[in-house]
Amino acid sequence: MNEFIEEVKEAYISMGFTEIEGAAIQPALWNFDALFTPQDHPGRELQDTFYLMSMEDDSIKREGVVDRIASTHEDGWRTGSRGWQYRWNTEEARRLVLRTHNTVLTVRALESAKEDLRVFALGKVYRNENLDYKHLAEFHQMDGAIMGDGLNTRHLMGFLTGFYRKLGMSEVKLWPSYFPYTEPSLQVVGYSDLAKDWIELGGSGVFRPEVTWPLGVKKPVLAWGLGIERLILLRLGLDDLRVLYDNDLGWLRRRATTNIAGSQTLQR
Repeated sequence: MNEFIEEVKEAYISMGFTEIEGAAIQPALWNFDALFTPQDHPGRELQDTFYLMSMEDDSIKREGVVDRIASTHEDGWRTGSRGWQYRWNTEEARRLVLRTHNTVLTVRALESAKEDLRVFALGKVYRNENLDYKHLAEFHQMDGAIMGDGLNTRHLMGFLTGFYRKLGMSEVKLWPSYFPYTEPSLQVVGYSDLAKDWIELGGSGVFRPEVTWPLGVKKPVLAWGLGIERLILLRLGLDDLRVLYDNDLGWLRRRATTNIAGSQTLQR
């Protein structure tokens, strides 16, 4: 896993990106509200998100960027949309969660950005999932963002296909999809020889004005979030996420030494 992560970081850095880091515990404001995710969205429920009980971020007050985010939810603020048409709750935004994605870090980087940027964040995220062969409660995700004049979906598609080529993967497609915080949105899928099917790798898109304008950003922003473990499954011919955390010394000893761009399939 660590070898794989280092290879991915090297691929990003070779494409001119800067790595950013941040805390695993985040206020719901940045994990959800700043991404234009309504406060009654099913993804914010206890069955999907880990909340820290009886803890909140008291520093969050309805002023400045927080007020702009709130107004965007309520009536669209100055973005041209109608928002979600509900009364935004400051207490809900103060709740602390284990981050469900690393987009929370790229959004916070945008809020403080003074110039165009290319950033990525790679680390653990947490979801209240039922464990099975394709779902984990704790896993690695790589999120990135590019801000600059004139950027569009074609640039996003070009970047993502180029990124995967650097990892030695050519059978990757981008399908139209929907996410609350990007428009247009694209699902990233890769072909698995083992499953004989296309499997989900992550999501991407162009941030909506409802996300960027409250942060003080008027330029287009390309964004994506891609799962590391699923990428390993696809690349190495595995069929169960759990095997990556089995601590099976026999499997590790049998494991062929190869880098992420290698073509050798690992044996279980």
